[in-house]
Amino acid sequence: MSVYSSREAADRLGIHLRTLERYIAGKKIPYPQIQQLGGVRFRLWSDEDVEQIRQLLPTIKDVRRKRRQLNTQGS
Repeated sequence: MSVYSSREAADRLGIHLRTLERYIAGKKIPYPQIQQLGGVRFRLWSDEDVEQIRQLLPTIKDVRRKRRQLNTQGS
């Protein structure tokens, strides 16, 4: 079983790290427990975690994407 950092998980999902973090903060996706080693906190994503998020991505309503589409249609 492979494990990935948040940056690697975002790359595997084809989204930006900030987008992944925004979805986590907005509670739109489940995320793995925070691990702590020394004073550093991080998440480790398994293959199953990444695949679960991949299945959820099409169902997430992205307000920024919707706003961008509206702005380009109005121009």
